[in-house]
Amino acid sequence: MHHEISLTINGDDYTVAVQSHHTLLKVLREQLGITSPKVGCENGECGACTVIMNGAAVNSCQVLAVEADGATIETVEGLSEDGNLHPLQTAFIEHNAIQCGFCTPGMLMSAKALLDHNPHPTEDEIRHALVGNLCRCTGYTRIVEAILDVAES
Repeated sequence: MHHEISLTINGDDYTVAVQSHHTLLKVLREQLGITSPKVGCENGECGACTVIMNGAAVNSCQVLAVEADGATIETVEGLSEDGNLHPLQTAFIEHNAIQCGFCTPGMLMSAKALLDHNPHPTEDEIRHALVGNLCRCTGYTRIVEAILDVAES
C-alpha cells in the first residue's frame, strides 16, 4: 500500500509516495538521493544511518517512513552553509577524527543533536550521546576531542 508523506529535509520540502514497510533510511537514500545516512546493520545498532528528526538523533533504519510524515529531518548534506563547513565538520578534519569515514555522518548528526540541546557538554555527556554510533577505526578519542573543541568555542 502506498502512502503520501511530506517531509522537510535540510530546509527543503518534499512529498513522496512510500510503501508501508519502507524505512526513512530507504526513502532518503533511494527516493530522494540523500546518501549521507549509511546502510549499516539495519537493526539500529551501528548508528551509521543517524539523522536528526524533529530535533532528536534517530536511527533512520528504525523509523518507518510513514512515522516521519510531517517531520523535519536534518542530514549531513544540510550542515554546510554557503559552501562553508559546519564547525563540527571542520573540527573532525582538524582532529583527524575521520578515518574510513563510514561512521562519520552518523557521528556528526549525533554530535549536532547533542550540541543543539547542550552547547557545553562534558566529555562523559559526549561519550553518552555517541553510545549508539559504532566506529571500528578511530577509537573515539579524536571524535570526542573534536566535539569538545566545538563545544568550547
